[in-house]
Amino acid sequence: MAVQGWIVAGCFVALIGLVLTRVAMLRRRGIEAFLFGATHKSDAVLVPCVLAVVYCVTAPGFGWPMWKPLVAPFWTTPIPGWVGVGCCVLALAGLAWALVSFGDSFRVGIDDQKPADLITTGAFAHSRNPIYVSFVLFLTGLFLVQHNPVTAVVPVAFAGVVQRQVLREERFLVSHYGDAFEAYRKKVRRYL
Repeated sequence: MAVQGWIVAGCFVALIGLVLTRVAMLRRRGIEAFLFGATHKSDAVLVPCVLAVVYCVTAPGFGWPMWKPLVAPFWTTPIPGWVGVGCCVLALAGLAWALVSFGDSFRVGIDDQKPADLITTGAFAHSRNPIYVSFVLFLTGLFLVQHNPVTAVVPVAFAGVVQRQVLREERFLVSHYGDAFEAYRKKVRRYL
């Protein structure tokens, strides 16, 4: 299990690193790509929730205080963990493909001031939301590796938050891109 945990931790660092690197690259070109919470102030409540989850997921590995029932494993066999590692690696590859496909249009949040081009190629030719799909796949893999109450709730809760955000984004995309987005929506599924 320790090997699986280290692989998933590496994937997590790489996942966050890819996003932050892309944001930094765009910022150097004068594009503000991190707009999370700028359009919808209520999104700020997600930050402490994410930090709490990160703590719960990392605390056992570092020996930090944690209420044991929250991180007690559901099973002892390592086989689901290796499936989880595969999910995490696939999620990392999917995120990388989506970021490359997004190009300069990548944003964290809705950019209603300087929206970029509508992207419909690359990863976006297969899913309208490949980044969210990658994150949900990663969290599912994390659950299969750590398989405890915290990691069981996280993918489900995240999927709910993603659905809320996707609906917001789609309202914006319809209002901004009109018929072009409607045609794209008819051709490509929301998730998979």
